[in-house]
Amino acid sequence: MANVVVLGAGLGGTIMAYELRETLGREHKVTLVNNGATYSFVPSNPWVAVGWRDRESIEVDLAPVCARRGIELRPEGARRLQAKDKRLEMNDGSMVEYDYLVIATGPELAFDEIEGFGPQNHTHSVCHIDHALKAKEAFDRLVANPGPVVIGAVQGASCFGPAYEFAFILDKALRDARVRDKVPMTFVTSEPYIGHLGLDGVGDTKGMLESELREHHIKWICNARVDRYEPGKLHVSEIGEDGSVARTHEIANVYTMMLPAFRGVAAVRDIEGLTNPRGFILIDKHQRNPAFPEIFSVGVCVAIPPVGKTPVPVGVPKTGFMIESMVTATTHNIARLIAGKAPDAEATWNAVCLADMGDNGIAFIAQPQIPPRNVNWSSTGKWVHAAKVGFEKYFLRKVRTGVSEPFYEKLALQALGLGKLKEIRISEEA
Repeated sequence: MANVVVLGAGLGGTIMAYELRETLGREHKVTLVNNGATYSFVPSNPWVAVGWRDRESIEVDLAPVCARRGIELRPEGARRLQAKDKRLEMNDGSMVEYDYLVIATGPELAFDEIEGFGPQNHTHSVCHIDHALKAKEAFDRLVANPGPVVIGAVQGASCFGPAYEFAFILDKALRDARVRDKVPMTFVTSEPYIGHLGLDGVGDTKGMLESELREHHIKWICNARVDRYEPGKLHVSEIGEDGSVARTHEIANVYTMMLPAFRGVAAVRDIEGLTNPRGFILIDKHQRNPAFPEIFSVGVCVAIPPVGKTPVPVGVPKTGFMIESMVTATTHNIARLIAGKAPDAEATWNAVCLADMGDNGIAFIAQPQIPPRNVNWSSTGKWVHAAKVGFEKYFLRKVRTGVSEPFYEKLALQALGLGKLKEIRISEEA
C-alpha cells in the first residue's frame, strides 16, 4: 500500500486529493494536510469585500467530504517538511510519513516587504477570506465617508486578475451606493502596461482593459514600485525602461487594496534542492522535484520564471486551468510510479480565465499560457459575469461532493470548438 500525502487544501490541493482517491482506489492511503478543516473559494473574495458574498456562502467543511471519500484529513497543519526523512512535522508535534508527497500549499503573502503595507497595517487585501471581510468593513466606511481609492498590485506580484476584477467590482458597488462620483480611483500596477497580467497580454487584453478603465473613469500608473504606505498616502516610484526612477507619486487615499508579492510558505522554504530563493517548489516537466523524486508540486507554490524582463519585477500567474492540468498530470504520474512505471504525463499549462467586472467581464484563452501561443484570444461582455457566477456554484458543489471531474479542460475544448467563448452557456443552476 502506498501512502500519498497532499500538503494544502486550497484549489489545487483539494482536487488533488479527490483525483488521487478516484485514481488510486481504496487500497492506497490518501492524506490531506491543512491548517484547519475548511476550504475557501478564493476567487469569490472580491465579491466578499463589497458584501455580495459572506463567509458561509463560499466555504466548505472538508471533514465530512473527506470521511465519505476515504481521505484522511489532518487539520493540525504542518510546521516543517523533513524531506530527507520523507515526513511532515505537524504543528502539534506529531509526524506524518509519506511515500509520495504533493505540495499544494499556495503562497505566503509577502506584505512585510513594503513598509506600512498589508491588512495588519493600513491597506486591504482580497487574497484571504479574513482579509476580504476586513476590506468589507472598510468598504462600508468608504460609502459613509467617500474619498480617493487606490487599487492594484505591487512589485513582484504575479496574480493581477483579481486586482482588475476588484477595481471594477468596487466601481459597480460604489455606483449602486450612489457615491461613485465622490470617489476618485487610481489603478497602480507593477505591470509594464495595462493588461500585461504577468503573461505579456492575451489577445487584446491591453486595449480592452485600457478601454474599460477609461469607461469607468479609473486612472492608472504602470511600472509602479510601491516604496511605502503611510495612513492616507501611497508613495510610488514610476520606473523607466533603463531601471531609473522616471517620476514619483504621492497618492492621497482613504482606501487601498493592492495585491502583494508571493513567496513559498515557511514549512517548505529554504530546503536545499527543493525550492528557489523565493521558496517556490522546483519541478521538472512531470511536476516532480529533481532533488526529491518522491515529491511533486502543483498550484501557486510552483516555481515558474517570468515571461520576460520588465522594469519592475512581475511574476507569472498560475490560473485555474493550469492548476487543474498540473493536478491531473501529477495524479497520473504518481499512479504510474506506484505501478512500477516511469512518469510520462505533462501538464498542458493552458489558461482559460473569466474575470468579473461587476456587471460585465473579460474572458481569455491562452494555449499555452506562456507565449508564444497556438491560441491567443480574449473577449468582453456581460455574459462573463454570469459565467463567473455559474462557475462559482459549480466548483463549490464539486468541493462539497468530492467530485474530481476536470472542468477547465471541457470549457476550453468547447470554446475552441465553437470558436467563441460567449456561446458557452454555464447555467446559474450549475
